[in-house]
Amino acid sequence: MTVWDDLVGQERVQKQLAGAAKDADAQVTAQSAGEEAAEASKMTHAWLFTGPPGSGRSTAARAFAAALQCTSPDRALGADPGCGFCDGCHTTLVGTHADVEIVRTDLLSIGVKETRDLVRRAQLSPAVGRWQVIVLEDADRLTEGAGNVLLKAVEEPAPRTVWLLCAPSLEDVLPTIRSRCRHLTLTTPSVAAVADVLVRRDGIEPEAAMTAARATQGHIGRARRLATDERARTRRATVLRLPLRVDDIGGCLKAAQELIDAAGEDAKQVAEDVDEKETEDLKAALGAAAGGRMPRGTAGAMKELADRQKRRSTRTQRDSLDLALSDLTGFYRDVLALQLGSSVALANEDVRESLDRIARDSTPERTLRRIESIIACRRALDRNVAPLLAVEAMAVSLRTG
Repeated sequence: MTVWDDLVGQERVQKQLAGAAKDADAQVTAQSAGEEAAEASKMTHAWLFTGPPGSGRSTAARAFAAALQCTSPDRALGADPGCGFCDGCHTTLVGTHADVEIVRTDLLSIGVKETRDLVRRAQLSPAVGRWQVIVLEDADRLTEGAGNVLLKAVEEPAPRTVWLLCAPSLEDVLPTIRSRCRHLTLTTPSVAAVADVLVRRDGIEPEAAMTAARATQGHIGRARRLATDERARTRRATVLRLPLRVDDIGGCLKAAQELIDAAGEDAKQVAEDVDEKETEDLKAALGAAAGGRMPRGTAGAMKELADRQKRRSTRTQRDSLDLALSDLTGFYRDVLALQLGSSVALANEDVRESLDRIARDSTPERTLRRIESIIACRRALDRNVAPLLAVEAMAVSLRTG
């Protein structure tokens, strides 16, 4: 199994990355032997991976990082880097390689302080590998100040440092940064390709895999969660019942509250899994007594952790709410397809009765206005409008159409 096997439906991108990894390998070998590297190389020091959610941006970046660190002896025989079995590939993919820094944030943004730490890390020479690789999975969450800090490092990189940035689109990254990166665009994988991966890699029954892949419209991570997590299926069922419950104002307000509560429950579950362990680990590191008493001068560190956990909970709630709105958009997209007599495959075939009912009782024009109201809700949330207020306004708009 090579490092590229998890890249679903991205054959063009895979070919480009494999070629760049091979050129990078030749470049390092030539430098070690005191020779001149080839001028025409597919390798460069900064890459920007863009694509819709679920397309595999971070997966592609990790696979490329692993290929750059590949230590397989077969390379000397002409094999492409990225075997998937050597120590370099394995430690990179599991996140323990000394020269690969994988950065993701569970907060709303990445600030100047964190970015400066990354830039300092990028100036170091590789300790055990062939390259110093920085994978920034949420480059779109860089603040303006953080982006300006990163710009200098991307403009003048260390000789053996590679930056791999991931973002949903080019517009989510500062123009000055994206102009200095080689851009790769990933596309949404087909439903059949995602279902095949779920069956082959996760052992999911073919029918369940196809249902999950179709419901998430090719989003690999969401499809895997939907197929394996009962809570995810329950949450989705709650969301897809909402269009049938907005017959009056009372129903709109109640449905909106339940949607917010479901998002809050998701955030709470994440907090229960992570917060307690983080708190206990920090207490132990600060030298807390057996009875739980903290040493003097440690209150600031505990407060900083509590603030970070609160911000993470806020982002988790927003992400969960955004996922619910995506499911709701997919529902009305199916309704519109039925109203227009389209032959496109329905994403929510498992709730066909509800789709038929809404399609009969409405018109394509009203369905489009409902989709627009969901988009308006997502924009309002991006502008930090109170979630309950935004969702209530959306629910009332869904009622009126």
